[in-house]
Amino acid sequence: MNTAPLPIVLIPGFMLDETLWDDFVHNYPEDRVFIRASLSKGKSIAEYASQIVENLPPRFILVGFSLGGYVARAIAEAFPERTAGMVLIATSLREDTPEQQALLDKASLTALQGDFKGFSDAVLKPALHALRQNDQDLIQKIRDMGKHLGAEVFRAQALLDRRDITRSPIACPLLVIASEGDGMRGLNESREINALLGGDFVTLGDSGHMLPLEQPLILARTLSVWFNNNHL
Repeated sequence: MNTAPLPIVLIPGFMLDETLWDDFVHNYPEDRVFIRASLSKGKSIAEYASQIVENLPPRFILVGFSLGGYVARAIAEAFPERTAGMVLIATSLREDTPEQQALLDKASLTALQGDFKGFSDAVLKPALHALRQNDQDLIQKIRDMGKHLGAEVFRAQALLDRRDITRSPIACPLLVIASEGDGMRGLNESREINALLGGDFVTLGDSGHMLPLEQPLILARTLSVWFNNNHL
């Protein structure tokens, strides 16, 4: 009987690449197999989900951050028998408002017309805790991820339709993680997920929206304890 721990699939957020998880993986307290998914190819949540699953083993645990949470839910809905557990971090069930969609549409079109070098400080700072908003190393890391993905990916992600992903209770163990200082996806949005999908709920402090970057050690320990408690 194979008793090896199941692999953990790490799905990044909007305009973030696989390096989002560097510090999280480095700080993880146990020896686990991590599979870092990419959202660099595809035009829909369903396409992202199907491309990720193509390269996964028969059973896995999903960890989705922000936009990655939408993709994780789509995978769990399409492949419930293969999804052993799921963690949703700083994400939401909500769609973009018309105003948000209009801003993304305009910004992504502008990016296509010029030399896209990632997002400005004015865009990135609200995603961070007040004490990290002048952390230039952190801001540059986020900017570099956006620059690496490029304007075409920005356009594709800006136009994503976030509707019609399951809002039904999840059959597998589920952990919803929120940040007290998240200025992008507030506590109420995380509580909505917990109320509709079920599972456990944890709030972490001293962080803005970017939990994997701002609090990688606490996040890693939180997931390790929860996985062990749920025999995952």
